[in-house]
Amino acid sequence: MKKKVVLAYSGGLDTSFCCIYLTRDLGYEVHSVIVNTGGFSDDELKGVEERAYQMGVTSHHVVDETENFYNTCVRFLIYGNVLKNNTYPLSVSAERVSQATAIANYAKEIGAESVAHGSTGAGNDQVRFDMIFNILVPEVQIITPIRDLKLSREAEIEYLKKHGVEMNFEKAKYSINKGIWGTSVGGKETLTSNLGLPEEAWPTQVTESAPKNLELVFKQGELIGIDDKKYDHPTKAIQALQAIAQPYGIGRDIHVGDTIIGIKGRVGFEAAAPMVIIKAHHTLEKHVLTKWQLSWKDQLSSFYGNWLHEGQFHDPIMRNIEAFLADTQKNVSGKVFVELHPYRFQVVGIESDHDLMSNKFGSYGEMNNSWSGEDVKGFSKIFGNQVMIYHKVNTPQPPEGGAE
Repeated sequence: MKKKVVLAYSGGLDTSFCCIYLTRDLGYEVHSVIVNTGGFSDDELKGVEERAYQMGVTSHHVVDETENFYNTCVRFLIYGNVLKNNTYPLSVSAERVSQATAIANYAKEIGAESVAHGSTGAGNDQVRFDMIFNILVPEVQIITPIRDLKLSREAEIEYLKKHGVEMNFEKAKYSINKGIWGTSVGGKETLTSNLGLPEEAWPTQVTESAPKNLELVFKQGELIGIDDKKYDHPTKAIQALQAIAQPYGIGRDIHVGDTIIGIKGRVGFEAAAPMVIIKAHHTLEKHVLTKWQLSWKDQLSSFYGNWLHEGQFHDPIMRNIEAFLADTQKNVSGKVFVELHPYRFQVVGIESDHDLMSNKFGSYGEMNNSWSGEDVKGFSKIFGNQVMIYHKVNTPQPPEGGAE
């Protein structure tokens, strides 16, 4: 009886090679799985399924993780206003964690002896997939043909042609990875330190030029409405905002950062909805949260984003931080007003029942209604008292009697 292997499958060159190699060379019963985190249309998923069966898989399975990806991950990235290196909304790295987890769960469900993925030995994904498989299905063998055989693209193509596989072997000029939380773009320019991506590299071209005003409605930290329309799940609101803002060229950037394996890397991305949501949400928080809530959120969110990027989603500290982040969102409800322009956007202001910037208590730099000038004099003296004592104790005093 053949052993079962669950293969993380995308339909591209690497995973096509894995299908043929695992079935014909290693004799496995291959069960391919594609995990949709909001980046595939129904037609695209159907095309991937057809290719999988052409490659000889025993079964092909689609896992729609879009809402679960949001519920377990994306909403905490919003709560934490997470931008790695103040730039990148973790579009792909967060997806990979969700995908690896779904594949591990499917392997358990069908009783597979092995799992396989098409990662090379050069990037972050090999660590994310291996580590999560080791955590969730430690008894299952991990097979990585491309990495283990150290295959070049040319060698993969030659192998597939030898086995009668017909597909488009032309390498796309740019590597695109699309999900609900953004689209990554890799190409020759991102392999340098000085070149930007040309206009044609971006998956969404700029077709809008007239300024547009939007009213984003948040409820306890989650986007639930745009203008007068409410959505039954935040993923629908994200997708709607993406359709509105992406044609402005908003959210385009190139991220440079440290990989898990210790080298620097660059990747382009377009993430209109994530960038608008994070900045709008952060503005609302600045109005409704206290100084120390904001301060501790910044610190814990930075750690959360970095640890998630490195694939450590299943560390229990992540559940602890998520509990904190969720608790801070109780009063993060209201409207945020945003203005869209080509290649940029502006958060104009907010309205919230929980706004702490109320003129009932005073106007900054103008008039106060809650204290007197004498109150401030006393407060200022007490507030600086310890530092005053420090300077008195540690400032050298001139010798008694003065200079002679």
